[in-house]
Amino acid sequence: TARSALEMLLRLGSMLARRGLHAASARFAAAPALRLGRSRALSTAPVDDEMEDDIDVDGVAYGFMASQALFAGLELGIFDAIAAAGGSVDLPSLQRSSGVTAPRLQTLLTALVASKALRRSRDGAYDLSPNAARFLVSSSRHFYGDYLKLQIGRQFYHRMGALTDVMKTGEAPSYASWFSDPEVAATYTRAQHNGSVATAKALLKRMAGSVSLDGASKMLDVGGGSGAFSYVFTGKHPQLSSQILELPEVCATGNTIRAEQPADVQQRVSFSELDATSPDWPVPDGEYDLVLMSYISGSVPEPVVGALYANAYKALKPGGRLLVLET
Repeated sequence: TARSALEMLLRLGSMLARRGLHAASARFAAAPALRLGRSRALSTAPVDDEMEDDIDVDGVAYGFMASQALFAGLELGIFDAIAAAGGSVDLPSLQRSSGVTAPRLQTLLTALVASKALRRSRDGAYDLSPNAARFLVSSSRHFYGDYLKLQIGRQFYHRMGALTDVMKTGEAPSYASWFSDPEVAATYTRAQHNGSVATAKALLKRMAGSVSLDGASKMLDVGGGSGAFSYVFTGKHPQLSSQILELPEVCATGNTIRAEQPADVQQRVSFSELDATSPDWPVPDGEYDLVLMSYISGSVPEPVVGALYANAYKALKPGGRLLVLET
């Protein structure tokens, strides 16, 4: 219910705020107990005389509250509203900008202050923390709030609730079945795009001086999503063209993003519909100077991984490069 959700947010704010006081005093034994059901210690975070690498049980168990507060702040435009006003925004102004006039908005803001995304002055005005201003404001060049809001908040977060069942049964929906829904595929692909562009640019910087693509003319981007890596790579290397293999609904969204790229990049990047777990890829053998697989090995069933790499190897020209990016 709305009331129970508010109570959880209040507990989050209380817990985090008291934790800050506890850390400052470094006196775990003297800290007051936080009552959540039954009386117990305020915090399970390691203290000075304990092992630094021990689990902070409360930090892990209650972390979902802070995540949801962050996602709600993004969905309601809280961070953009404060940035647009130049900071020091009061509660009534944020109520007007978000369309939430009930007192519950202040509860959300309290949670965001407790998690250090926002800062509150003595007179009740709200400002952004440095990281919130850098990463959570849509006008920032480092913004990836769309990824957090759309992909993590709307899609992945709820699916993680089935983790225990997946562990017990080994059954989980495949990307092919999940992305058969055009809206799901579009949301995922759009959300992933900005973060993937930044990752692709960082990868090119890391490769500079050690891996040269100057002689490469054909690239195969396996499971390339929006095409972010292909756009970055072909934009940097004008002699390079790229073919992206992706699921049909992802290709549809990818083509709309491709249309937003410079004309010469559009001409050198194409999409082909394929489930990468398929045993046969619609590409000729020995055709490509570079095969790129980014974040795909961990996204397919384990028995498929061997065939995935075998197909990539077959697609390469003699002396070609297989580029794998995983974290």
